[in-house]
Amino acid sequence: MILKINQRNYHLTDIAVRTACALLVIYCLLPWRFASHYKYLHGHEIRKELVEHVTSNISMQQYNSRVLHGDDILTGGEYFPNDCSSSFSTAIIVPYRKREEQLHAFLIYMHNYLRKQRIHYRIFLIEQYDQKPFNRAKLFNIGSIIAAEMEFPCLILHDVDLLPMNLGQIYACTQKPRHMCSALDIFRFTLPYRGLFGGVVAIRTQQYRFINGMSNLFEGWGGEDDDFYNRLCSHKIDICRFGPIYSKYTMIRHKPEEKNENRLELLRNGFKRFLTDGLNSLTYKEKERRIHSLFTHILVET
Repeated sequence: MILKINQRNYHLTDIAVRTACALLVIYCLLPWRFASHYKYLHGHEIRKELVEHVTSNISMQQYNSRVLHGDDILTGGEYFPNDCSSSFSTAIIVPYRKREEQLHAFLIYMHNYLRKQRIHYRIFLIEQYDQKPFNRAKLFNIGSIIAAEMEFPCLILHDVDLLPMNLGQIYACTQKPRHMCSALDIFRFTLPYRGLFGGVVAIRTQQYRFINGMSNLFEGWGGEDDDFYNRLCSHKIDICRFGPIYSKYTMIRHKPEEKNENRLELLRNGFKRFLTDGLNSLTYKEKERRIHSLFTHILVET
C-alpha cells in the first residue's frame, strides 16, 4: 500500500516537473508573448518628457468665453481652465459606430477626468456612416486631419470602450509616442507583448504626419495597431510608456467587431506600403459635421 502511494506521488511529481519544463521551453522560445517586465518612465521622469505646446488660437477662445464658468465645457466638447494657463492642447480622437451605451459612459467619465488635469482638450468623434467593415485606422487618419486644421499639436487615439483609472495618466504628448493603456484589466493589468501599441495612444501631430499616419486598408477588427507600430519602427521612432500604476485602464464590455480575415497578409506586406498607404492616400467623404455639447461629431463615408 505504501509502495503504491509512493509511486502515485512520484508520478504526480514527474507530471509537475514535465509541465514546468514545457512552460519554460515555451517562454524561452516565445519571449515576445510575455511582457510582465517592460521599460517605462518612472514618476520623477514624466514631467521632463511631456511636450508643452498649446494651440495658437487658445487666447482668442479664452477671450470669447469669459462669460462662461471656469468648469463649463464649451460646445464641441472643448475645455480649458479659465483660472490658469494650460501647458497642453490635446485632440482626443475617437473612432465610432453603433456604440451608444459605451459612448454615453465614455463622455461623462472622460470630461470629469480630463477637467481635473487642467489641460486644453477637445473630443472628436469620427463616425463611420456606411455599411462597409469598420475601418478604425482610417477614422484615426480622418480625425488627425481635422485636428491639425484646428492646430492641435497632440493627438490621443482613443477607443470608446477604454477608461483610465489613474489621474496621473496625463492626456498630453511626450517626446516619444506613448502607449497609454499598458495595464488593461482584461489582461489582468499586464502587457501581453512589448509591441502592443493600441487602445489608447498619444502621438504628436507632426510625428503622425511624418510616418504617414496609419494604413487605410485594415477593414474589420485586428492588425492595424501592429502595422502602426511597425511604421514607427521603420522610421526608427521608439515608443514609451508610463509605469503600470499610471497606465491602468478598464474596458467597457461590448460585442466584438467582425475580424479582418486579411490582417495577417496585410501585416506581412505592410512595409511595402508605408510610404504610399496612409495620410497621403486618404480618401473619404464628410457627410456632416455636428457641434454637440460634449463632442465634435464628424460623420464620414469611407
